[in-house]
Order: sequence, then C-alpha cells, then structure tokens
Amino acid sequence: MQVILLERIGRLGQMGDVVNVKDGFARNFLLPHGKALRATEANRKRFERDRAQLEARDLELKSEAQAVSSKLNGQSFIIIRQAGESGQLYGSVSTRDIAAAVTEGGFSIERRQVMLDRPIKTLGLHDIRVSLHGEVEPHISVNVARSPDEAVRQARGEDVTRALTEAEEDAEAAKLAAAALFEEGAPAEIAGDEEAEEEASE
Repeated sequence: MQVILLERIGRLGQMGDVVNVKDGFARNFLLPHGKALRATEANRKRFERDRAQLEARDLELKSEAQAVSSKLNGQSFIIIRQAGESGQLYGSVSTRDIAAAVTEGGFSIERRQVMLDRPIKTLGLHDIRVSLHGEVEPHISVNVARSPDEAVRQARGEDVTRALTEAEEDAEAAKLAAAALFEEGAPAEIAGDEEAEEEASE
C-alpha cells in the first residue's frame, strides 16, 4: 500500500514522503496512529494544505520528546525475574515488561516505543533504545536480575552467574572435605592415636 507519511519514521522516510508499506503495517499501525494517510489524490492535496500545521505540530512534539529524553537518557531500570544458574531466564523480558518498568520509574512510555529486536532471555545489563519521536531516541539500561541485591551487584559490574558458580564450587569442596573425615579409615586412625597417647602417658 502507498501512504503519505505525516511524520518522520525511521527506515521509512521523512514527513511528506510517499512510501510503499505492507498492508498490515499500514492498517494496524500507521493509519490508526495518525502517522500516515493513504496516498490518494485527495489526501495529497489535504497534506499540502495542512503541511505547515503538521510541521509545527511535529516541532512541538520533538521539543517535548527532547525534554523527556534529557531526563530519561542513561537511566537504569531493574526487572526481577527467575533464572537458572547459568543466567538463562525462565521465560523472557518483553517490550511490555520494559515499558511497565519505565512507567513505574516515573516516565510514561508505551510498549511500541521500546526498540527491542528480540526478547531478553538472560540476566545482566541490557542497553535499550526508546523511540520518543522519529528523531529522539534516548538509551536506557535494563538490569535483569533474580533479586534487588543481585541487581546492585550487577550494576557494580559483578558477573553474578560466575559468582554463583564459584560459591557452588566452594560448597562442593566443603562437602568433599567433610566426607573425607568420615571415610572408613578415619575412625581407626583416631583410635590408633588415642592408644599411642595412652602408652606415652604410662
């Protein structure tokens, strides 16, 4: 479907451009959100008539987006999820989860504004772009952890999955040491030591 863009849209074009898009993308996103018009002769005339007003509105939206971006850019948001020892999540973190975390943090954004190529499936710090406007895309950090304490450690730069593995290795070593004390030969050696001490005291 051919449409006339009413605002700059990344990868598609600038305001006023006539572009070819998939029918579903036009019907489900561009047209209902007022981002484009069908490229008919009547709509071309309408666009030219309203162009100055649309450009003024776009500038207003851009300045609002820049004001929010200056506060949002570089912010970090914590999302708590269950995960295995290797750091693989049981499930994933989606655009909806990120939008909810950012909104809880005091910034109102929608899930469609979160630029995520694929769902997040591992623990750690993830750099995410947020599209506030066609020309304004601040970056945020999403800290996915199993607990608030773990999120703090990750923010300091610790590799929590490696730390967990080392802790498990220490626990395993302690188990082996304890098991060695109770081997069959240990009581006999202890008994022998007691007999030697008695003989020395006589």
